[in-house]
Amino acid sequence: MNLRLIGIGAGVLIILSLPLAGAIAGPDFAGQDDGKGGGLFKTLGLSGPARPSPAPAGRPAEPAATEQPRPAEQPRTDSRCGPELTSPHGVEAQTCVLVAEGQTWGRSYYRNTSGRALDAVLTVMGPAGRTVQIRCPVGAGDEPGLCETPKEDSGGGPESYSAVAEFAVPDDEGQLLLRSGSNSPAHGDG
Repeated sequence: MNLRLIGIGAGVLIILSLPLAGAIAGPDFAGQDDGKGGGLFKTLGLSGPARPSPAPAGRPAEPAATEQPRPAEQPRTDSRCGPELTSPHGVEAQTCVLVAEGQTWGRSYYRNTSGRALDAVLTVMGPAGRTVQIRCPVGAGDEPGLCETPKEDSGGGPESYSAVAEFAVPDDEGQLLLRSGSNSPAHGDG
């Protein structure tokens, strides 16, 4: 009878210890991932770097799990944009002044549904008469695009800059189809 009681006690002990063994073994115990990347030892800070587990016969060994570095945080970019404008000639645009890490530049988002190639000229005006200008070809398709000036060291706050994009037909007449500004009043603002 004592042997029978010892056998039952040993069986109960084994059954109760299996979840603990799984937690100690880590996330891949019995093919189940706990989603935390670790198990009990890692949770308690007792484990070292992850090591590859031995491969079953006939399968290649799995590479060691390594902690992935977090991607570098992108610097914050502040923007001041005018309204989205649409011309009756099939040009849509919105122009912005952007500021990040002590640099300022202009950007115009556009879409050309006019059916012909256009020229865009984007000008950024800053304090003390500083001006940066760039010419961008605008294709005849209606895919969205952007025109952007080079980044320049900021000479003041973002409110001291403005940007204007002008979209025109690239011929001798240069018919202006749309002018979009970073500080244009929104519709109904007068």
